[in-house]
Amino acid sequence: MGLEKYIYIKQHMNTQDHCLIATNFEFPNQKSFYKGKVRDVYAVGDKLIMVASDRISAFDVVLPKAIPYKGQVLNQIAEHFLMATQDIVPNWFLESPDPNVAVGEACNPFKIEMVIRGYLAGHAWRTYEAGGRILCGEEMPDGMKQNDAFPNPIITPTTKAEAGHDEDISRTEILEQNLVTADEWVTLERFTRLLFKRGQEMANKQGLILVDTKYEFGKKGKNIYLIDEIHTPDSSRYFYLEGYEDRQKNGEPQKQLSKEFVREWLMQHHFQGKENQVMPEMPEDFVTEVSERYIQLYELITGKTFIKADTQNILNRVSGNIMKYLKS
Repeated sequence: MGLEKYIYIKQHMNTQDHCLIATNFEFPNQKSFYKGKVRDVYAVGDKLIMVASDRISAFDVVLPKAIPYKGQVLNQIAEHFLMATQDIVPNWFLESPDPNVAVGEACNPFKIEMVIRGYLAGHAWRTYEAGGRILCGEEMPDGMKQNDAFPNPIITPTTKAEAGHDEDISRTEILEQNLVTADEWVTLERFTRLLFKRGQEMANKQGLILVDTKYEFGKKGKNIYLIDEIHTPDSSRYFYLEGYEDRQKNGEPQKQLSKEFVREWLMQHHFQGKENQVMPEMPEDFVTEVSERYIQLYELITGKTFIKADTQNILNRVSGNIMKYLKS
C-alpha cells in the first residue's frame, strides 16, 4: 500500500465536497426514513434501502468531518461477508444498486446487539484495566494482558439505543426484560458464534485476526435473519496476524486495522463522548489517514482491489442508481 496509491485522496482532502455526508431522498412508495449515526435507511414498499454515508462515529458521537470512500468501503465489505455467510444464517441482503447502497428485506430488529470478543481489547480491556472481571455477566480470567486471546470467545451484548449510548447488558437481563425469548437467545448465540468463527477463518486466510465484532438480527415472520452490516471496520476490530505473538511477548502494541485508532486519537485529545467534553478538530492529514486505513482494510480483508466510485456528484449518483433499481 504505497503512498502513490492514495495521491488522489491526498490532493482532494481539503474539501468535503466529494463525501456523502447526508441524504434526504423521497422515493415512490416510501414509508419511512431513519437517519442512523452512519447509515440513512429508507423503507420503500416491503424493502429497506440502506445508504452508507461517509460519516464516521466514535463513542456514539458523529464526528464533524466525513471520511472519503468510507461508505463505499463499509457497504462493499458488508456485501462480501453477507454473501459468504448465507449458509450459516439467512440474511436481509438482496442487491447493491450503487457502491454506497444495499437493498434488502425489511425485518423487525431485536433491540440488542450481539457483541462477541475473542481478545481482551477495546472496551473489554478498559473494563479489565479498571479492575473489572465481569462484563455482561461473562467472567474475564485474572492474569491477562491487553490483547491476549480469551480461552473461549465471550458474548457481551449491548442494548440498541435509538439515540445516545448503547449500554452493556447480560443474558439474564435480556431475558428478564423480554427483549428476546429463551429460545431466540439460544438461536442468536449459536448464530453469533458460527458467524464469528467463519469471520476469523476468513480473516486468517488474509493475514489478519478478527478480534471482536457485533451482529444484529431481526425477524420476518417466524424466521430469524442477520441484518445490517457485518465484519466491517465500523463494527469490528482486526489485528495483523504476522508478528502478533512476538508483540504480545514483548509487551508491544498490536498493529491493527479498525476504528479503534480513531477512538485512541480522540482520547489523546481528551474526548470520549462524555458531558462537557469538546470534540477536537480533525486535521486534514488525519482524515486522509483514516480514509487510507479503511481502503487498506477493504483490500486486505477481501483480497480485492478497491475501485473508487465517481464522487464528483455523489448525491445524484446514489439517488439515480436507486431510482433505476426501483423502476426495474
